[in-house]
Amino acid sequence: MKRPWALVAIPAVFLAAFFAYPMATILVKSLAASDGGGPLLDAGVVWFTVWQAVVSTILTLVAGLPIAYVTARYEFPGRRLLRAATVVPFVLPTLVVGIAFFALIGPSGLLGIDLSGTAAAIIASHVFFNVAVVVRVVGGLWEHLDPRLEEAARSLGARPVQVMRLVTLPLLRPAIASAAAIVFLFSFTAFGTVLVLGGPGIATIEVEIYRRTAFLFDLRGAAVLAILQIVGVTTALLVYAHHQGRSRITQTLARSRPRRPHSARQRIFVVATVVWTLLLVGLPTMVLAWRALTRDGVPTLAGFRALQTSPFVDVAASTTTSLGYAMAAMLIAVGVGLPAALVIASHRGRLSRWFDTLLMLPLGTSAVTLGFGMLLAFDAPIDLRATAAIIPIAHALVAIPFVVRSLVPVLGSIRLRLREAASTLGASPRRIRREIDLPIAGRAAAVGAGFAFVISLGEFGATTLLARPGSATLPLAIFRLLGRPGAVNVQGAMLLALLLMVMTVTVVMVIDRYRLPGEGWF
Repeated sequence: MKRPWALVAIPAVFLAAFFAYPMATILVKSLAASDGGGPLLDAGVVWFTVWQAVVSTILTLVAGLPIAYVTARYEFPGRRLLRAATVVPFVLPTLVVGIAFFALIGPSGLLGIDLSGTAAAIIASHVFFNVAVVVRVVGGLWEHLDPRLEEAARSLGARPVQVMRLVTLPLLRPAIASAAAIVFLFSFTAFGTVLVLGGPGIATIEVEIYRRTAFLFDLRGAAVLAILQIVGVTTALLVYAHHQGRSRITQTLARSRPRRPHSARQRIFVVATVVWTLLLVGLPTMVLAWRALTRDGVPTLAGFRALQTSPFVDVAASTTTSLGYAMAAMLIAVGVGLPAALVIASHRGRLSRWFDTLLMLPLGTSAVTLGFGMLLAFDAPIDLRATAAIIPIAHALVAIPFVVRSLVPVLGSIRLRLREAASTLGASPRRIRREIDLPIAGRAAAVGAGFAFVISLGEFGATTLLARPGSATLPLAIFRLLGRPGAVNVQGAMLLALLLMVMTVTVVMVIDRYRLPGEGWF
């Protein structure tokens, strides 16, 4: 089959116009910022961004590895449900996560301690949000480790701790490194949680870019910070790739059957891990629902009535806007991601791998940086900043990698003989793609479309910079209410956060029905 240059052109042109050009504009702006003005860098912001990401990564591994072990190796009632529940925090919009922890450990929080404005609250929210990455990535490999290796070590007299340290953990090192890299990147580029939970003196690079752009109008300083963040993300990815290359282990994978805990120690450990998981995953979301629907512990509809008469937000308009943007972003992401996945899956080689890597770049770039780049770049010859189209385009940039990752494994698994047989019978390449590739990849395309919809629904970083008056999404409406004084406005923000959470989880449940058996989330 000839190389489908038309298919390559669609994602290449889209990526060049809406990602490479805005990023280049930021670079030019930062290089022109060598003189005049105030300080371009705040060492305290940079240092806080780095160390909180490192601590968040370490604590997420500590919190997630026991859950990964228990769900991979032990069979118990509710095991599948427990593992599925760990995914819920990861698919929630980061702003909702921030609101949930605000209800738990903010002023008048359920725990009775006010940790808002502290690094502890931010790190705790990152652990809650990212624990699913550790459970899925590490647990997915853990349940496929060949059990004979551990049995051989035990037969030679190794104690359980020695087996874990000398056999299991070295085999899991690539998966642990992969999970750690993902968690670090999400914590390093955190925005919604830091914006809600951080105090006046606490900001990550992401939040500082937003502050300098939206409030200080310091575009030079914001550009320098954006470049610094891109350099930091790229460095982390290069270190991860180098580590993966050195720690790669060739091993025989075998689906190990989970067993029931047979000793008292194992049963205690499983029960303690289940309780810990339920507290970690369930407590913030349940507190959010409780605070949204009650006042002083008594169920009330006051929050609903306040939202109906609020002069600050229009719930119906914000919901409609969010759904409209999500639908548009989904169509764009599928329209760009599908031809890209067809090219990557049908052509193996160095160029295909490079193309795949380029498509993943927007995922490693923060949403605020993407929005800031578009804000700088699209003022001429056509001012896209004044149009509603720029927001779903920004959302689609982040969603395209998820669409591609959903489609490539399925398209790559189509037997070559099917295509060759169709070609022998006279089918053109276009007809082969239409009648063989696309029907087989339909379920995967639906999963990718669902991911794109969810990502757009909760996207907050780029939208804060690009949204125009009258086009507020649900995350923006939540943030506006949270910034207004009064208990009624806070409760209204929690109600909208609860609505957004329900919408997101509903879409994820639908996605889960379309996923192929054994297909993972990460």
